[in-house]
Amino acid sequence: MPTELDKTLDAIMDTLTAPDAPAETVPTTRGGVEMPMLKNAPPSLVHYFAHYCAEHSDACFLVDGDVRLTFGETWVAARHVAAGLVAEHGVNRGDRVGIAARNSANWIVAYMGVLIAGGCATLLNGFSSGEELADQIELVGCKLLLADAQRAKRLDGQNHDAKIVLFEHNVSPADGLAAFWGAPETVTLPEVGPEDPATILYTSGSTGKSKGAWSDHRGVVHGALNYAMQSLMAFTYLDSSEGGAPTTQACALVAVPLFHVTGEVPVFLQSLALGRKLVLMPKWDALEALKLMDKEKVSYFAGVPLMSYEIATHPDRKNYDISSCSGFAAGGAPRPVEHVNKIRDAFPDGFPLLGYGLTETNGVGCANFNENYLAKPSSTGRASRPLVDLAILDDSGKPVPQGQVGEICIRSVCNFIGYWDNDDATRAAYTDDMYFRTGDLGRLDEDDYVYIVDRKKDIIIRGGENITCIEVEEAIYAHDAIAECSVFGIPDDRMGEVPAAVFYLKPGHGISPEDLREFLLASIAPFKVPLEEHIWQSDKPLPRLGTQKIDKRTVRRTYVGNPVSA
Repeated sequence: MPTELDKTLDAIMDTLTAPDAPAETVPTTRGGVEMPMLKNAPPSLVHYFAHYCAEHSDACFLVDGDVRLTFGETWVAARHVAAGLVAEHGVNRGDRVGIAARNSANWIVAYMGVLIAGGCATLLNGFSSGEELADQIELVGCKLLLADAQRAKRLDGQNHDAKIVLFEHNVSPADGLAAFWGAPETVTLPEVGPEDPATILYTSGSTGKSKGAWSDHRGVVHGALNYAMQSLMAFTYLDSSEGGAPTTQACALVAVPLFHVTGEVPVFLQSLALGRKLVLMPKWDALEALKLMDKEKVSYFAGVPLMSYEIATHPDRKNYDISSCSGFAAGGAPRPVEHVNKIRDAFPDGFPLLGYGLTETNGVGCANFNENYLAKPSSTGRASRPLVDLAILDDSGKPVPQGQVGEICIRSVCNFIGYWDNDDATRAAYTDDMYFRTGDLGRLDEDDYVYIVDRKKDIIIRGGENITCIEVEEAIYAHDAIAECSVFGIPDDRMGEVPAAVFYLKPGHGISPEDLREFLLASIAPFKVPLEEHIWQSDKPLPRLGTQKIDKRTVRRTYVGNPVSA
């Protein structure tokens, strides 16, 4: 039976979606299929920035060390960046402009400037090796790459066609972004529309190499606003309950990478609509997070599951006042059930929350709130209203009976348009009626709560970072000594999952796990490389299935016990 909270939230959302209400929807068509869109949504991210930066003009928006910017100051700075990109670097409407840098206020200003200039903000994975970064640049044909010194150095000696322009952190936008800072009053900026390319994010599929998932402006705007409508629903509920909604400015700690969809859409872009302050961290550190949460009175924390758990269990936690934080959200990886109650016990003034979405859905999917999450901690929650249509489908795209396992599929105007220059992968990603195939197997209970039970795709999720087994296997096979190998995920208390590998040598060859790890670190990002203790050598050929594929489940079971992922 639906909980009282579910009934209340549904009633609130029904009110929000009524005619002339903030979340009123109208039909639109994508791929020949009708689906709802928000009637009053801005037509592009440029209009979205302009509207909300004006609405919250004098409120603090970005806090990055000693750098503090209001919404109005951020908009002005982004227009200077846009003018410089157009006038000095020749950016034209639709050009892919890469961003490769750690989190900072200047990253956000650069992102906004790219879009205002008419470019497609291409978010390179800041954890990638130089070879991987070059592959991402070439995959989508980046004309320009805005990079910090650390990422630019990784590209030394790599072949790519992008012009690299450096920018700096920890200084004002005018100084840090000086290499592409222009005068907007002297430049005609393009008119950007809802169907123009807006963003490209990189996603690791089961085929190994990254794919560039591109979205138009309509999709990203609606992704941000669907989150904002969920937040408005929650604020309305709090306002009517004992204690009421907060009366101070909302504030979120940005602890996840902005080049990931979680950092980009629900954390960063949603904050413009909410008038929410963002406090940026250059890298994750639980103690520094506690200090910032106390100092800036953070009200909302979002990160991969291990982050909120590390805050909850930190030995110095009680030295800091973080009572202002009412929500501890997790996404990007499953949160172990035992963590849910530990977080709730550690923060009696706040609730653990869980979201489920993908790069291809612009982070939009399901959410599990407050008491409902405590009651159903292994569920990712219900489909997020008002835009998400979620279904559990079989391999032919037909719905399975309620409670049975099938592939979780999501349809909404928020979904991406396709994989850049990869029509085959795009067609395979969608059903004929425009449901995106997530690759996750799950079921719906009697209250329409989603439970993920397995993954169809051979992917490891390490602390929110997707690692394809085949990519790591290909890197291992590049060593002349390797005859066979198998890569799979194993449970980890901190990261959720970590990669592990088993290898079998060619006759007459030898290599130790330590040396194999060093070999892999030279070609793929460190987070993809198994630790030495998770690399095992087999003294016989690896077991095979009837199809002659390596029997990964048997290999995993032999070395680490019960299988944990598909």
